[in-house]
Amino acid sequence: MNADLFIAGAWRPGADGGRFDVTDPADGSTIARFAIATARDCDDAVDAAAAAQSGWAATAPRERSELLRAAYELLTDEVEAVAELIVRENGKAWADAVGEASYAKEFFRWFAEEAVRVRGDYRLSPAGDKRIVVDHQPIGVSVLITPWNFPAAMAARKLAPALAAGCTTILKPASETPLTAAYLVEALRRVGVPAGVVNLVTPRPVGALVQRMLDRPEVRKLSFTGSTEVGRALLHACADSIVSASMELGGNAPAIVLPGADLDVTVEGALVAKMRNGGAACTAANRFYVHSALHAAFVERMDAALSGFATGPGLVRDHTLGALVSVAERDKVAALVDAAVADGATLVRGGTVSPRGAFYDATLLTGVEHGSAITTTEIFGPVTAVIRFDDVDDAVRMANDTEHGLMAYVFGEERAALAVAGRLEAGMVAVNRGVVSDPAAPFGGVKQSGLGREGASEGILEFLETKYIAVPA
Repeated sequence: MNADLFIAGAWRPGADGGRFDVTDPADGSTIARFAIATARDCDDAVDAAAAAQSGWAATAPRERSELLRAAYELLTDEVEAVAELIVRENGKAWADAVGEASYAKEFFRWFAEEAVRVRGDYRLSPAGDKRIVVDHQPIGVSVLITPWNFPAAMAARKLAPALAAGCTTILKPASETPLTAAYLVEALRRVGVPAGVVNLVTPRPVGALVQRMLDRPEVRKLSFTGSTEVGRALLHACADSIVSASMELGGNAPAIVLPGADLDVTVEGALVAKMRNGGAACTAANRFYVHSALHAAFVERMDAALSGFATGPGLVRDHTLGALVSVAERDKVAALVDAAVADGATLVRGGTVSPRGAFYDATLLTGVEHGSAITTTEIFGPVTAVIRFDDVDDAVRMANDTEHGLMAYVFGEERAALAVAGRLEAGMVAVNRGVVSDPAAPFGGVKQSGLGREGASEGILEFLETKYIAVPA
């Protein structure tokens, strides 16, 4: 496995030889020592991307498309190898890791197709004095920052559209999960992406060296996925150089279960919305508002379903819940549950901290108070927090009572559910289903959950500048 920096088409150690541990959260063992990028390394990465930018931008869209398609085909053959790396450094269950690896490779296929379909415009002006030509050109060198919870998918969701658009890139993965990102970068090298087009750095200190890269005039784009707090800081960092910023930030997704909802459909969707990736997803249902008419039955069915979740190391394929990414993350989740119980919530199931590894069992809470810490904090763990409601208007008000607006879920009779979906302040809403993510759909939020969209046709536009050219009529 690669544990070095990738700059100008070559794997290399950091300039000062420093390394940091990458650990398996299931047992705390060190699985690799990854290179630390210094200021010199970050400068070299920007230099390499800048040197390659004009040549990559001039590469025919079909050629870029075929390289991305080749990456998709290679990663299709190596899904289990990617999944194993994800499990080892991230901790998630095997089924979740395979799902992520399969999802990640689809971005290379989707943007292979989008690379050759960037549209422009050519028309006569209303005054008849000129032709209006609208073109889209690569924005330029792009810094891509990805989180630990989906180390393959988030890297692919940024790399693929940037490369399709003709932009060169500098990928900075989370320090908890750099190995998966390195695997994807190596896959792009193997299929023939030219030197300098893709670079990978893991800088320390992170904030100062990311700022250093954003201050370089050659860097014209930042694409970030992570917490709202860090996103705010990065927007400030982009301000002085007017770097274009795309932000996919934190979530606090409500799930509303309306009277008349089909409980079979609801529980099936709720399990996916809450438990996929062990709850460590920005789209995870964070708080369930369940109508009083269905509350008891919903809790009973969820309790029964969660009883079948087996917690343990992700490489044991029978385990449905793996480890959280770190003991610190596990303890954060446990503290939220303990605080909810102290505030009067009832612990129906779970709440168990493993004596070894970063494991936390599937947990179900009822009697949760809207506005308590567990409803205002992104849990990022396998905890189902249930709030009872009687009036649909109250449920909508509580659902919207957050600074975040990434994702929401509604379960109910279709017409009623669609009416509620239209009232929710979220960039994405799932109706009677537990997942919406699709490379062909625009992913992103409103309010303080982000700026811009990833995936779909919108995803490539984040890496393109619009140019208007006036020509004689």
